[in-house]
Amino acid sequence: MSPSASIFDALSLAFTEGHARDIPDLMTDAQFATEGATPAAVLVAITDVPHDPQIILTQRPRAMRDHPGQVAFPGGKLDPGEDAVTAALREAEEELALPRSAVRVIGTSDLYHTGTGFLVAPVVGVVPPGLPLTPNPEEVEAWFEAPLATLFDPASWTAHEVLWRGANRRYLELDWQGFRIWGVTAAIIANLSRRITLEALRDAV
Repeated sequence: MSPSASIFDALSLAFTEGHARDIPDLMTDAQFATEGATPAAVLVAITDVPHDPQIILTQRPRAMRDHPGQVAFPGGKLDPGEDAVTAALREAEEELALPRSAVRVIGTSDLYHTGTGFLVAPVVGVVPPGLPLTPNPEEVEAWFEAPLATLFDPASWTAHEVLWRGANRRYLELDWQGFRIWGVTAAIIANLSRRITLEALRDAV
């Protein structure tokens, strides 16, 4: 792939092929959910950098009531009348001033049922590198990029188990330049890495 080429086509092909396969053991916290599922969506924004694409992540403010300080994708609950793509693009624009017009959407991946009662749709899209992102301080304390090749490599992650709500919960964890990536965000990445494999992207990463 030449330096001027886009990773969009390679990602799109890998996404389509990966979602055509049946993968029955994807990570989920559905067994821990005690309430009805609220639809939500997140944007998995991948920078269009051949051989070194990055994924954009945020850190929530430490003063937030829900999940303070945690690393997350831009995203949130669906507003009335929204679909997952519309919600993910709106949230990314609200949180990071990431223009929705800058996102080339590839598709929506496997829903993730959180233990706190959300049904999260990961929306995968490609964005230009070097966007002048501006975090909304009410929702984002910091944002950063991490290499797709690192995040999609199972060897990068450490698996843990903890007793939660009367049962063992398995979760993954990775420290990237001082940012702790774990929980729902890590699980969504792990599931996506089984749909879009590094092997399928060998010419793009």
